[in-house]
Amino acid sequence: MKQKQKQTQRAAATQKQKSELENRSFIFEVRAEETESGHIITGRPIVYNSITDIGGFSEVIERGALDNADLTDVRFLTNHDLSKIPLARSRRNNGNSTMQLTVDYEGMAIRVDLDTENNAEASALYSAVQRGDITGMSFMFSVTDERWEDLDSEHPTRHILAIGTVIEVSAVTFPAYDSTSISARSLEVLDNARAAALENARAATVDTDALELAKAKYEFKSKF
Repeated sequence: MKQKQKQTQRAAATQKQKSELENRSFIFEVRAEETESGHIITGRPIVYNSITDIGGFSEVIERGALDNADLTDVRFLTNHDLSKIPLARSRRNNGNSTMQLTVDYEGMAIRVDLDTENNAEASALYSAVQRGDITGMSFMFSVTDERWEDLDSEHPTRHILAIGTVIEVSAVTFPAYDSTSISARSLEVLDNARAAALENARAATVDTDALELAKAKYEFKSKF
């Protein structure tokens, strides 16, 4: 019965984890290029094995975390503004998509084909990247597997082992972590991890106590 309850709790935790989306922002080189096919933006929104201070804990996306990620439909936006029309989109990463995704040894790189002729926002973004006014990207994703290190310390480290899905990538005006919304979400992730660790410790204690009680009963009966 207890084993079944534990399995149910793990399944519920996994399902909750899959449904929660997080944002991560990075400052790195974003390039604007003019090619024969049009105006292109390239960058790398996801970087493996790079330690980032989230605020409350550090985080590392481990190499291979994207191996089984769902990348079937990913939008490209500006500043995560979901009310605006996407500037590009990757659908199953096929050749007709206006955003191409490349998962490699370093993480995930993107190549965005902007319609600067017919879309004023695309033209403005291309100009901002070309001038160096925008230098960062952010992505929205879910996590399906993680490991925590030094969880009982003041500043633990979260290792993201598997990303479930990436639904959106944005060019962002302020790529550094926001001091309010991002940190609040980060602290929630940390609190959930600590609560799960405490629950596991309690379950292990109960199982140990039950084993010791059964052992004592057996030894008592063996005397008669």
